[in-house]
Amino acid sequence: MTHTNATPSASSTSSQRPLVAVTGADGFIGSHLTEDLVRAGYRVKAMAIYNSQGSYGWLDTVPAEIMEHVEVQLGDVRDAGSVRELMRDAQTVYHLAALIAIPYSYVAPRSYVETNITGTLNVLEAARDLGTGRIVHTSTSEVYGTARTAPIHETHPLQGQSPYSATKIGADKLAESYYLSFELPVVTMRPFNTYGPRQSARAVIPTIISQVAAGRREIKLGDLRPTRDFNYVSDTARAFRAVGEAGPEVLGRTLNAGSGREITVGDTVKLIGQVMGAELDVTQENQRLRPEGSEVMRLLADHSELTKLTGWKPEVPLEEGLKRTAEWFTNPINLARYRVDQYTV
Repeated sequence: MTHTNATPSASSTSSQRPLVAVTGADGFIGSHLTEDLVRAGYRVKAMAIYNSQGSYGWLDTVPAEIMEHVEVQLGDVRDAGSVRELMRDAQTVYHLAALIAIPYSYVAPRSYVETNITGTLNVLEAARDLGTGRIVHTSTSEVYGTARTAPIHETHPLQGQSPYSATKIGADKLAESYYLSFELPVVTMRPFNTYGPRQSARAVIPTIISQVAAGRREIKLGDLRPTRDFNYVSDTARAFRAVGEAGPEVLGRTLNAGSGREITVGDTVKLIGQVMGAELDVTQENQRLRPEGSEVMRLLADHSELTKLTGWKPEVPLEEGLKRTAEWFTNPINLARYRVDQYTV
């Protein structure tokens, strides 16, 4: 199998653009990656999960000039036929489709196995059959659990501290096994805590910002002690494209994408308050707390391998990223998409 890593021309017509596919394109990171790929000169086949409303998820908010180069396919990563049809003729497949909410993984763990593990198996099997040039598989920093050493290198032990992280470990190991067993051209991207416009309120930064944007000054959160490595979504999207376009030296590798900056949830609240010009008071709610053994207390990325192999570096500082995110959420049209008055599992 061969892979061309030549960067296409962004000005080329849609028929001239190289074709790539994105599973989970209707989601937060997936929609931003789709935009990034089109701006970089690609044509994108984008999978959005089938629904009776015909919604394309966040792709419905993407500018029309971007969507001219996007073919949306409603389907389901759990269905092998849907996956195979999406991937047909694509030179690179970015596999982002997953169930990601940690609290809901305590409630419905079987659905995480079916989507995150079986869905990944479907992508890998289709790639074998179709001779796909490259698969960029999506992992998560949650597979590391609480950091034993920091910053966290890709060789750090994997710890399944939630059903979600356990299924992502399973999916990562499947991807690894297909590289070792079948020489499938797979590279695993492991993003740390991505944030930005369109993110679900299940995540801490939109939880805070959406409440402030709605006029609240008493913010309801869980544990304030854990540290996170927040990476702005445009930087994460560039990291995905970087490994998709890199040479064969990335194949079989797992690569961290993070900012390399560590901050507690409590200090994140203070920083958001400064950015949004608001005095905030935090109230801890028990329903927002993870089980004690499941909470990941520390995350800090070592992204040196990704930088060495692709030249990628984060570009958006946390303060600037929070400003951009706050501006997006304070738009009434965007804020109306969120249920600020209730806890999203």
